[in-house]
Amino acid sequence: MRDCASNNLQQKALNELSRAELDFLICDWQVWARDDQLPPDVLASGQPWRAWTILGGRGSGKTRAGSEWVRAKAIGEDSCGAAPARIALVGKTLHDVRSVMIGGTSGLLGLHRHDERPIFEPSNKRLLWPNGAIAEMFSADEHEALRGPQFSCAWCDELAKWRNGEVAWDMLQFGLRLGDAPQVVTTTPRPLLFLKKIMKDEATVTTHLATADNANNLAPAFLAEMTRRYQGSDIGRQELLGEVVEDCDSSLWRRHWIEEARVDTAPELRRIVVALDPPVTATINSDACGIVVAGLGVDGRAYVLADRTVQGREVQVWAQAALAAYDDFGADKLVAEVNQGGDLVLAVISQFRENFPVHKVRATRGKWVRAEPVAALYAQGRVVHVGRFVALEDQMAAFGADGLINGRSPDRVDALVWAVTELMLSNEAKGTQPTAALECDVAHRLGPGTFGWRVFDTTGSRSALSLRPG
Repeated sequence: MRDCASNNLQQKALNELSRAELDFLICDWQVWARDDQLPPDVLASGQPWRAWTILGGRGSGKTRAGSEWVRAKAIGEDSCGAAPARIALVGKTLHDVRSVMIGGTSGLLGLHRHDERPIFEPSNKRLLWPNGAIAEMFSADEHEALRGPQFSCAWCDELAKWRNGEVAWDMLQFGLRLGDAPQVVTTTPRPLLFLKKIMKDEATVTTHLATADNANNLAPAFLAEMTRRYQGSDIGRQELLGEVVEDCDSSLWRRHWIEEARVDTAPELRRIVVALDPPVTATINSDACGIVVAGLGVDGRAYVLADRTVQGREVQVWAQAALAAYDDFGADKLVAEVNQGGDLVLAVISQFRENFPVHKVRATRGKWVRAEPVAALYAQGRVVHVGRFVALEDQMAAFGADGLINGRSPDRVDALVWAVTELMLSNEAKGTQPTAALECDVAHRLGPGTFGWRVFDTTGSRSALSLRPG
């Protein structure tokens, strides 16, 4: 068909086919798939694979690849007379399974010929094929439901989004006890330890799908805009190329700390602060003015709510941006570093709000030393990002021992550090975790050989932990 299309013979070839032949052709995935959307035959060692991990960018065709693999298993294209398949469909939530894996544009209900099409029984959380094959729906966030049932194969979608994903994955493995029990994973990757563990398994084969490879099925405007915005960036490598973006060895933060604690919405918050790290000058080439909003949850964790940083703007502009953030989130306090500019911050703020409460903070230690206790809180899971902050998180991942990022001041990180310090580590902060518990939890999350650590007094103004690359 591809050769026909290139020689303008496609229409003529199609006109010569019967309706039954056309139906068969439309549903023949081997004809339409890209090579990277088809399952590998065997591992490089020649042994059969047990897990096929498809890491794909947004719109790269990974969901279609997963659906077609399940369809082939269900209708018995490669079963050689085996018993009807019993398939596990596992997504983050049951809604995700239904709306993406089953009913989505590339979902299972839209792929079959009329005589092969399964019946969807939403009340029973399953699909039934005419030949007796069954696919059951499961939520990874409710992993206990995977206890008991047994399967011959499984499809796991967006595994990098799963909460407590490793536990859900382990529960699924115990249920794959019928036949060879292969499984396919389709996900946009994140630097999660358990995802990398799956990829490193000797029985896993991994395929990378790029968004641009699926250009024929994407709006040109979308592809052009995504390329313009994100090409060459870490988030572009992850979301467009399907790459696992690793941490810088010397960085104080680890991306998987952020990913494993990320949420969509914050709980009830006891306090909200806006932290401001002003630049020295106000030219187009000046450092940005870091503006970060964070809150203290009733659960004792800090929640990063917004990154309102502005670049290369006059003092009046960043002052108004800070005040807008204060108003938008109903903040209790504006925290501003005054090392550079002295009382400039107060003077500028007072032009717009008389007697506005600004809490001045002054840096007496280097950036790395100030950031260490905040990074320790991230390692412990006590700082959570509400949503995704691409520029801020890129700075965090690149923050090195010299306290700079590519030779420039880490404005966003500076503001973040002041915000979290105010909420969690200042004399006013409440509910500090005892040293022993913090020590144990951080050591567990870091894992052996990742960091050295040193414990400080957690009730005073000194850092809770000191993290040293090692």
